[in-house]
Amino acid sequence: MPQSSVLNKYLVNKISLLLFLSLILPGLTHAQFTKYIIKFENKTGTPFSINNPTQYLSLRSIQRRVKQHIAIDETDLPIVPAYIDSLRLSGDVTILDQSKWLNQVCIETNDGAAVSKINSFSFVVNTIPLLQPLLRQAPEHTKFNEELNTITTSQTSSGLMNYFSYGNTSRQIEIHHGEYLHNNGFHGEGMMLALLDAGYYHYLSLPAFDSVRLNNQIGETYDFVNNEVSVDEDHPHVMQCFSIIGGNIPGQFVGSAPKATFFLYRTENVSVESPVEEQYWAAAAERADSIGVDVISSSLGYGKFDNPIYDYTYSDMDGNTTVCAKAADLAAKKGMIVVVAAGNEGTKSWHFILTPGDADSVLTVGAVNASGIPADFSSYGPSSDGRVKPTVASIGAGTALSSSTGEIVAGNGTSFATPNMAGLVTCLWQAFPDFSNMEIIDAVMKSSSRFNAPDDRVGYGIPDFQAAFKILEEQRSLRNTGAILGNSNIKIYPNPFGNEFSILLKPIFSGPGSFGLYDASGKLLQIKKISLQKDQPQFIKFESLQTFPKGIYILRFSQEKTSQAFKLIMK
Repeated sequence: MPQSSVLNKYLVNKISLLLFLSLILPGLTHAQFTKYIIKFENKTGTPFSINNPTQYLSLRSIQRRVKQHIAIDETDLPIVPAYIDSLRLSGDVTILDQSKWLNQVCIETNDGAAVSKINSFSFVVNTIPLLQPLLRQAPEHTKFNEELNTITTSQTSSGLMNYFSYGNTSRQIEIHHGEYLHNNGFHGEGMMLALLDAGYYHYLSLPAFDSVRLNNQIGETYDFVNNEVSVDEDHPHVMQCFSIIGGNIPGQFVGSAPKATFFLYRTENVSVESPVEEQYWAAAAERADSIGVDVISSSLGYGKFDNPIYDYTYSDMDGNTTVCAKAADLAAKKGMIVVVAAGNEGTKSWHFILTPGDADSVLTVGAVNASGIPADFSSYGPSSDGRVKPTVASIGAGTALSSSTGEIVAGNGTSFATPNMAGLVTCLWQAFPDFSNMEIIDAVMKSSSRFNAPDDRVGYGIPDFQAAFKILEEQRSLRNTGAILGNSNIKIYPNPFGNEFSILLKPIFSGPGSFGLYDASGKLLQIKKISLQKDQPQFIKFESLQTFPKGIYILRFSQEKTSQAFKLIMK
């Protein structure tokens, strides 16, 4: 469905309800509104040009688009400045934030005459008043109710030899074979990751963030709720999430992408639940895009609000209806990977995923425990239009994280599964920067434990990042066949090899073939039989060879009446 049609569907439903209430409730006046969403018709008369994106996008953001063959389009253009100026000049009006993707702004005003004047502007499509919160007697769900518990001794170490001494985070890294990425040199270096959430309470002083502070790994901070730079004094929720990705206390606690550069954005006001927070989320996602951020991690979800007028229903969780879902999909369209929480509604009346977890191009994360069993609180899928949701799952029951006192504790919530997944995805993309965001997501899904039989609890299952790495490695070899093979039809690498080696083959004939691995005395150790098609490249891997003694080996390729032998060395 076109973006404008989807937005109009949402706006018409909400505005119709508000107009109805204004007729039956005489007391419903401008005094009850302080914030408004102003939707513009178009970007006619903009001083900006699609052909000159450096006016509004960083070089890194443009390069991300070029690398993934993403065209600059009208959604990239800033809102027409004259429209903004007209709003400011209409009366006592404050512009809170803007969304160029959705071509709308959020304003704050108590000036009824200004609102009437804004409604008269020809370039204004809709003015959506946001009612003051009408708090429920018993809210049906709360967002930041994740349980925190003391870490037990049994949760602290795996005993494996890895690049990092993970301590308390070993289980949440190793359930995904994330240590494989770290051991191979991918820790998030050179990658940009943005967090969109509620607050980063005392991240400037807590020990888990010593490394990111000392190494200048904070790229930017901004509070979209209060329009200020500082985020250190706000709610601890996303500080906890941040620690799961970026924390580093050697031997005690190491995050999933501890060497990335982080952009800390506050988009959530924990004292209320209002639709304006979706606007904040969109504005932050756009900011991340314009800077050139690679990955967004957001442990937020929306379904019901303090004022029930704005409540969504499960049918709205179709990936096309909510402001947040549209913004998340646009972020993915711009080439970022967006990782979001499924929600903690599994045992509550809502039951299902929350938005933007319903967006079709995001990685929606459910929660499991260290044994891979789905957490009872983790929201159920599918999306209301029947797509697999959650997409994947990570440890969200007993996730190690930093508390607001600096103590390492265990937390329960899809909020905590999400950053763990986001960090590992960041490291995987670091290893394969020549792949698009959706190609990385596809490899993560294909590596997952239930890829062939997804369900409504964990989606495609628990990703295996060693397997995802090998999927992408094979794809890279196949797409770069000419450069790798040169004038040969077989390339074996690396040679010398460690515990595995790969073969890229472009067959000369069609039919059955085989690769046999022999020791120096001529004893056959392993054989791989394959079906070949002329000129169709194939990727073959010999792995788990660590029990073989170091020395010389012979690899023999046989097909029809031909045979080729290659000398290999195990180092």
